[in-house]
Amino acid sequence: MYSVGIAYLLWLFSGCGALGFHRFYLGKIPTGLLWFFTGGLGMIGSIYDFFTLPGQVREANIRRAIYDGGAFNNRPSWRNVNDGEVRIVRDKESVEHVILKLAKEKNGVLTASDVALTSKITVDEAKKALDALVSKGYAELRVRQSGALVYIISDFMDKDEPLVD
Repeated sequence: MYSVGIAYLLWLFSGCGALGFHRFYLGKIPTGLLWFFTGGLGMIGSIYDFFTLPGQVREANIRRAIYDGGAFNNRPSWRNVNDGEVRIVRDKESVEHVILKLAKEKNGVLTASDVALTSKITVDEAKKALDALVSKGYAELRVRQSGALVYIISDFMDKDEPLVD
């Protein structure tokens, strides 16, 4: 995350913004070069930056969150809320969370296909996620008489229902 304090320090150390170090820091390479070669557009751009730097840092943080993956990789993404404050929100549930919700709905018995369909991932990715829960001891892998693999999350099973291997 970019810092307003660091951006202002770079603005100061680059000759009150004339060399554009703060713009390089915020990922604005083309305008950083422009500031560097024109002295901050004759210092007019540097003065502008002095007053708008907090907003530029906020925008850079949002841009960084989006390009680093944001919701696409189930990482936190940044949202500009009405009051101007930037907060972290999750746009997409984690696969593990989807598995647990689905296990609760299906009384603790799931397949990789169930998880893939619900979480909009591939069956291989769902199988890896379920296998990870098995390796951590949160789930069990069983084989039905039909040969189908099922994953059991006993926390969500009916306690009265007998287990059949």
